[in-house]
Amino acid sequence: MNISRIIGFALLAGGVGIILYSLYASFTFFTGSATPPEIFSVDTQDSIVGEKRAQDFSLNSIQDLGSQIPKLLEGQLQGMLPAGLIPRMLNLTVWSIFAGILMLGGGQIAGLGIKLLKS
Repeated sequence: MNISRIIGFALLAGGVGIILYSLYASFTFFTGSATPPEIFSVDTQDSIVGEKRAQDFSLNSIQDLGSQIPKLLEGQLQGMLPAGLIPRMLNLTVWSIFAGILMLGGGQIAGLGIKLLKS
């Protein structure tokens, strides 16, 4: 009977510890004091080359206009959205899902500990 109480307290402490760790890590990731795990990344060299290509275009004639429109639009879109915005948002979304799974698992572990303490 005494060993089940010890295991119950250990499971309760472990579950609460997992929940607190995921909350603390999420807080540091979303406030910017730490970087989240990088699952999605973008090559920064391609975005720099794209910006230079968009700046080098000049509208010399009407015939050139049709071929330059897609390139000009690409340059304008890169100017509106920062280069690493989409991968950063995807990384934060993946971390949020993982943190939710951690919290769910921590709650289940703590629930097992509470059941052992009650018996």
